[in-house]
Amino acid sequence: MRQSTHGLRQLGGKRMNNWSRVTQANQQEIDPLLLWPALGLLFFGLVMVYSSSIAMAEGSRFTGYQSTYFLFRHGIYVALGLAGALLAFQVPLRLWQQVSMALFVVGFVLLIIVLIPHLGRSVNGAQRWIGFGPVNLQPSEFMKLFAVLYAADYTTRKLGDMASFRRGFVPMAGVMVLVGALLLREPDFGAFVVIVSIAIGILFLGGINARLFSVLLLVMAVAFVILIWSSPYRRERIFGFMDPWQDAYGKGYQLSHALIAFGRGEWFGVGLGASVEKLFYLPEAHTDFLLAVIAEELGFFGVLAVVGMFALLVERAFAVGRQAIVLDRVYCGLVAQGIGIWLGVQSFINIGVNVGLLPTKGLTLPLMSFGGSGIIANCITLAILFRIDWENRQLMKGQSV
Repeated sequence: MRQSTHGLRQLGGKRMNNWSRVTQANQQEIDPLLLWPALGLLFFGLVMVYSSSIAMAEGSRFTGYQSTYFLFRHGIYVALGLAGALLAFQVPLRLWQQVSMALFVVGFVLLIIVLIPHLGRSVNGAQRWIGFGPVNLQPSEFMKLFAVLYAADYTTRKLGDMASFRRGFVPMAGVMVLVGALLLREPDFGAFVVIVSIAIGILFLGGINARLFSVLLLVMAVAFVILIWSSPYRRERIFGFMDPWQDAYGKGYQLSHALIAFGRGEWFGVGLGASVEKLFYLPEAHTDFLLAVIAEELGFFGVLAVVGMFALLVERAFAVGRQAIVLDRVYCGLVAQGIGIWLGVQSFINIGVNVGLLPTKGLTLPLMSFGGSGIIANCITLAILFRIDWENRQLMKGQSV
């Protein structure tokens, strides 16, 4: 156990005297390099959701032909997310650790409920939502957070067993198989990839055997190919992704129009609100393909700003995690780095889909795309990250948390 903890400290790469210099240079309660990218992505997303959804809102009977329909709803979700974040920030990390197992079980039960006929709601062939009147809850979004909390708690408890296949890896693998089976039944392959990445990433950071980890990556690659090949729907997406122009009005429709949006934007874009692709050409312009609208309206530099803010946010999450590990707060460090893995993997997949590097997935851009459950879960998650950073700072000042 002591050797594993020492190894985690080495992963942090810093000693306490290194962090003392950081404390002397920066006495803020919250890291501004963490705060401003988060707020920038959240409110920039609010602007771009409005811009990308005006035409759809004005042209749909479902929205009452109101141009501000999606803006109003997204604004409510952002407000609820910020309120939830303020509450979550008040909760010490030791309490999050105590309830991590219970939260994971709640998330697992919700994933079962969403598959029950008449309880789960189906949209575009995917049954991912539980309806509460006009509000839809998407359990997989909250399951990502619960997976971070549970995987960090599991790894912290099993630090001494990380080199053991049977005691360290098998229990977590069994749990992830059960969760993955439910997600693939919805189907929500994108959430499955993100949650598995979170679990495997935290196990790796916790010191899982390197040879075992290599074998695991190989097995995951084979399983990924089998999952793709065994599903005609996923096979079609792969073929459409490889050459979208071969069937630009069928399998390659979304990607071809996303690429057209990127091409029209060039360096500086056609101007905010001036996108043509959002005028009923590009499906899901305010959700999965929000970045394509950003590219068309604000150009390469608009996309670069978004990528830069995500990169800074992920880097700070890992820095906060390293700092917590140096302070002997292993659970907090793994939670922070798990959040970094989540944001990094999901944003990478969404950006990759938009630019044609990856096949189309049903994953939104964190903190930016329209979607109530995703925005609220993202805000609460970042509040936990801010809490870890705040507790680190209090400890370095010699105060209790």
